[in-house]
Amino acid sequence: MGLDQDACWRAVVARDARFDGRFFTGVVSTGIYCRPVCPARTPKRQNVVFHRTAAAAEAAGLRACLRCRPETAPDFAGWRGEAPRGGAWRGTANTVSRALALIEAGALDVGDTEALAARLGLGERQLRRLFRQHLGAAPVSVAQTRRVLLAKQLIHETDLSMA
Repeated sequence: MGLDQDACWRAVVARDARFDGRFFTGVVSTGIYCRPVCPARTPKRQNVVFHRTAAAAEAAGLRACLRCRPETAPDFAGWRGEAPRGGAWRGTANTVSRALALIEAGALDVGDTEALAARLGLGERQLRRLFRQHLGAAPVSVAQTRRVLLAKQLIHETDLSMA
């Protein structure tokens, strides 16, 4: 499930919109992660790491770019991940998709990872392993990233008060 490093780099250099939301570019020298179409200056190749999801980038200690705002990427897969949706024949990716749908519905807002795993018919350790394999981050990290990005989006796009 790894990313093709060369293809990702070519997409970043070309600012290819076809890859927008499919991966995120982490710049270790600045501690920021961006979309492949970010208008900021292209970083040096040796300072770049690629992440499948925004949650994985944040788990690596990076923060979202204020210029390209990764949470606004089309088909934003940041906290939802790239796991394909479909039938049981898709195996673990389908389990991750179901878990992400439950997280989106607030399963970790009211419960814990153990309860989420039980709803999916898994053990907590297996759920964490699947999330690391498919998304590069733990379920709790994905839920926290979802909350942070939603709050950031509400701050930028609405006139709601901070209180």
